Amino acid sequence: MKFYTKIAAICFTIALFVSCGNADDDVKFGINPGGDLGLGKPVDKCLNLGDGELVLSIQNQYTTLPGKISIFFKVSDTEGKPVSGLNAEQFTIYEQGRNDACFNKISPSESSARISPNAQIFNNNTVLVLDLSNSVLDSSLEELKSASISFVNNVMPTSNSEVFKMAIYWFDGENKLHSLAPLTHVKQDLLNSISGITKDISNDPSTDLYGAVIKSTDIAEKLLRESTTNGRIGAASVVIFTDGTDQASRYTESAAIKKVTEANKNIAYFSIGLGGEIDANILSKIGKTFSVFATNKDQLETTFKEISDRVSQQANSFYLFEYCSPKRDGSGENNLAIQVKNSNRQGAVQTKFNAKGFTGGCE
Repeated sequence: MKFYTKIAAICFTIALFVSCGNADDDVKFGINPGGDLGLGKPVDKCLNLGDGELVLSIQNQYTTLPGKISIFFKVSDTEGKPVSGLNAEQFTIYEQGRNDACFNKISPSESSARISPNAQIFNNNTVLVLDLSNSVLDSSLEELKSASISFVNNVMPTSNSEVFKMAIYWFDGENKLHSLAPLTHVKQDLLNSISGITKDISNDPSTDLYGAVIKSTDIAEKLLRESTTNGRIGAASVVIFTDGTDQASRYTESAAIKKVTEANKNIAYFSIGLGGEIDANILSKIGKTFSVFATNKDQLETTFKEISDRVSQQANSFYLFEYCSPKRDGSGENNLAIQVKNSNRQGAVQTKFNAKGFTGGCE
């Protein structure tokens, strides 16, 4: 049975840029915030929870008789950075029935609250897009291959899992996004494809960066449509590496940025720039979730590692939270609030559920 929900979108447009790396600031990391509250709304003021530094974005919610409530959501901070590694003890449940002036706290132990494996309802796809134009092949291919291998090892789980999949594409100046490795959950297949890259894979000196952005977005959108069927929830990450600006001039900057801006909210965008010929401003717009810039090829390992950490955090910031409600059949529609605390930060979200058919004996 589905919850009755309200949709309220709260967008964050705060921009924050930080610099990290060696003393010369060779590597620069940019946080590009964004996101939605998702299903639900801000919590009632009667709870007096105060300002929230964390955002709970509900993706889906449903009930299972005799009385279990399941909520699938993503946790991030107000700058859009995903928050992973949370456990059930960090969540507090509040319910408000028709006779309650405000919310009542529900005991986690009595309600058997838990974070459950989300493998049955969640798919996460990563699309890695590499610039293999002549400038990369001639000057930084081996460093790029090494960094890409580290990226795959960091993002993909140690044991192959159907939940986490990745596809690898490459581009040069041609009006085509070339497939290097089709979507797969087998890590070794991805590693083999990267190891097999040679300098003669392309002889094109041009760069169709904007075309790569547009085409990779289409691929990510298609993957989301295919993975959000039969009650499943999907998320995707697009990671684009380049060492220059768009030279092909086949597509416009505005078309590429518009494609990213209007993409499905469950697609995260990351960009990696190398060298002095990149346009950091444009790459920050393309990598709207997070962007990294390195001045030389020796920094590629560091930059790819930072991005891989972000992609992993993104995938692991989705939670399936379940608990057994004390509400019973006949109580009608009830308000539900969930609060999460992580160190000195907290956040909460409010929604509704109907207890029709609820009885005792919830698992």
